[in-house]
Amino acid sequence: MQRTITILRGPLVRDRGFSTSSSSSQKIVASVLFERLPVVIPKIDPVVYAYQEFAFRWRQQYRRIYPDELLDKSNARGKGDYHIDYVPAPRITEADKMNDRKSLQRALDRRLYLLLYGNTDGSAGKSVWHFPEKVYQSEETLRKCAESALKSILGDLSHTYFVGNAPMGHMATQSTEDQFFFKSQVIATNKFNIKKCEDFVWVTKDELLEYFPEKAEFLNKMIIS
Repeated sequence: MQRTITILRGPLVRDRGFSTSSSSSQKIVASVLFERLPVVIPKIDPVVYAYQEFAFRWRQQYRRIYPDELLDKSNARGKGDYHIDYVPAPRITEADKMNDRKSLQRALDRRLYLLLYGNTDGSAGKSVWHFPEKVYQSEETLRKCAESALKSILGDLSHTYFVGNAPMGHMATQSTEDQFFFKSQVIATNKFNIKKCEDFVWVTKDELLEYFPEKAEFLNKMIIS
């Protein structure tokens, strides 16, 4: 299966908000799009729900009718069986109500992405919002560089999964810098001890665009949802 790499060049990303470089030498940056997948099924679109309701009623007209004694649930239930009332957990959490963007316990039906606030290699001492990133040095591969970037803020990678070896996106911010994005996902945890930054947030795609409005075109192409 072929993978699509999003590439964007030109003046749109000339003034970079992630990190910039004043060096005349070519610099390669490995960034990580670290995401938490949805943990509950998204609400069904009203149009889809209406179609499913119509399809169910249509099938009911042509369903096979079985004898009543075959469908007698009271006789079919064995001795010792008991009924459990299922009560679904609330979709709106306390973190949602408080808009706590440091918590993974929010926007349960959406993907969340990690953003960091602090200095980067090319921010000239200025704190900016950025993805976990690292300038490529002597790592064996570019993915190893991305893993190192994420490990430096999480401490270890035991609850992460990198999707593939190839980058998912590429952004040429200046003639002297190329930024490659790798996708990684949260595995089997709902909390991280994030270090080496002044602040951090877990945000949806829509919220992420609020932090980088000038990069909206690129991010919309690279991030599906």
